[in-house]
Amino acid sequence: MRRIGILGGTFNPVHIGHLAIAQRARENLGLDKVFFVPSNLPPHKSSKNVLPSAQRYHMVQMAIEGNPYFDISDFEINREGRSYSIDTVEHFYNLYLGKAKLYFIIGEDSFAKLDTWKHIDNIVKLADFVVVNRPGINVEDSKIKVRTIEMPGLDISSSSVRRCLRLGKTVKYFLPEKVLEYIKRKKLYV
Repeated sequence: MRRIGILGGTFNPVHIGHLAIAQRARENLGLDKVFFVPSNLPPHKSSKNVLPSAQRYHMVQMAIEGNPYFDISDFEINREGRSYSIDTVEHFYNLYLGKAKLYFIIGEDSFAKLDTWKHIDNIVKLADFVVVNRPGINVEDSKIKVRTIEMPGLDISSSSVRRCLRLGKTVKYFLPEKVLEYIKRKKLYV
């Protein structure tokens, strides 16, 4: 049976932290593939400063290009309205119809808000939750069974990347080179 990871996010922009999380999850869980799933309109975030989905999708494509273990899904960006994880997990579940075990990869920030997620009880029936966290973060009190993967020392967020870009500071080592070139060429986040 195949092992498929699902890493959803706004990816506004995608950065090396996202790639490192996907790689660590792939290695630790023996995943055959990790799908990056850019959201259309995330339910827990303001869409005020979010680039159009086509641009975010393109940046993820550039970031994962050449990695045979990474792929991208346009499922959420092709949907109208808000992107809910239950719809994405059901999509992948139906796509593989019992031929794959699904692992839904989230960060500790998303984990802290699980009780607000739509149909969380159904999601956990279809996929294992994998929480990527920093050492010392406790997920043992969770009512939901989760696996954890520690990611020490990688404190990068899309919002901090956008802030640096707005302030004219370098983000050279935070973004894949092609993504940085694209952002500069299109004058994004300034």
